[in-house]
Amino acid sequence: MKDRLQDALRRANADYVDIRYEESDVLSLAYRGKEMETADTGKARGGVVRACKNGGWGICTFDSLDNLAERVADACSDAAMVGHEKTCLFEYPVPADIIAPANMKRDFREVDFDEKLSLIREYNQLILGTPGIESSAVSYVERFRKVHFASSRGNYFMEERPRVLLALAGIARDGSLVQRSHEGVSSVDDFDVVHGKHSLAQEVANRAIALLKAPKCEGGRYTVIMDPKFAGVFAHEAFGHLSEADFLFENPQMKELMSLGKVMGNPDLNITDDGTLANLAGTQMIDDEGTPTRRTPLIKDGILAGHLHSLETAAKMGEEATGNARTVGRRHVPIVRMSNTFIEPGTMTKEEMFAGVDDGIYACSAFGGQTMMEMFTFSAAYGYRIRNGEIAELLRDIVVTGNVFQTLKDIDGIGNDLVLPQTGGGCGKGGQSPLPVTCGAPHVRVRNAVIGGKA
Repeated sequence: MKDRLQDALRRANADYVDIRYEESDVLSLAYRGKEMETADTGKARGGVVRACKNGGWGICTFDSLDNLAERVADACSDAAMVGHEKTCLFEYPVPADIIAPANMKRDFREVDFDEKLSLIREYNQLILGTPGIESSAVSYVERFRKVHFASSRGNYFMEERPRVLLALAGIARDGSLVQRSHEGVSSVDDFDVVHGKHSLAQEVANRAIALLKAPKCEGGRYTVIMDPKFAGVFAHEAFGHLSEADFLFENPQMKELMSLGKVMGNPDLNITDDGTLANLAGTQMIDDEGTPTRRTPLIKDGILAGHLHSLETAAKMGEEATGNARTVGRRHVPIVRMSNTFIEPGTMTKEEMFAGVDDGIYACSAFGGQTMMEMFTFSAAYGYRIRNGEIAELLRDIVVTGNVFQTLKDIDGIGNDLVLPQTGGGCGKGGQSPLPVTCGAPHVRVRNAVIGGKA
């Protein structure tokens, strides 16, 4: 494969060219209520050529390796038509060839179909069989990607990227009030992660029913303690996307707000993106334009310390490429994306953090939300009232909103209990979804947070 890709690149008429070729096998099974909604298998083969000439990009996708040199010529021709400036791409020493086969504990490709189907049927029946549950949603997805890459700089890599996911949801209704509870698990190296999740399925069902009777969280300003899942989503969605340099490069106002060296929080605050951590969803040895992944401090000791880059954004902003040019698959070009993004652990125990709150909110997991520049609104999946340092009654409809820069400065407690949950799902950006990522944190305490949009 290396020879085939590099042969096609030899006559390329451009400043830079790369080819990515992928083989992808997918199985998807899903129940919705009593009915099996999805039972799909698929195999996909193909890739994309990118060429840069005089600063302009030409793209050509393909399904077959036949006539690959012609596809390269097409991309070069397209780039020449749109390029009108100097090509500016970060230069780095070309790494040695990387060959990275998957190292699986239990390979899902070797597990019988009937075993997979039986598992999700059991989980679905357990959720549906819980009195008070109206419907359910249970899904299983496995995907095995084999990615080949070569560039005109001489790079070559082959990396296998497996992933298996299980998602569990229960829906309960009381008249017009509907509550949904969900959990998920995933792994990049072990099918057995989806085994033995009966208690988790029961927890999902019980929580959905309990939320029907839980009071709605009243709006106002509170001290909020975020659990690791909620805090991880906050770090990813509210702050992490602002660190992606393609966004910054196109927004002068945000580029100024996110200039390196600015104070972002107290000296205990550290946020990191690390694509090298073992066995996490966002981990790759090398990104999708041939740059080795790395650990990138984004906030260090409360100071903005880094951005996430592709080859182009790094060169244009005068910084280093970070190995964060990623793509969801064969028909898409890489764009700047996070990998494994998390708030580093602090020194407080969970007990110390709660002891400092007389009346507050404990926000758990994440249900959804949106961001607009530096403003964010996130819904917790569920939560609890904190009274006199103790977890009290269950709450529903907890919506936390605010300005990310102010919220970071309002963090006054960071736990020592970092969690990097492998819950499934992924990140969406630029029409590419779901990209495997991990977002995590310890418990995090925020003073004076706005709940329900009421200050």
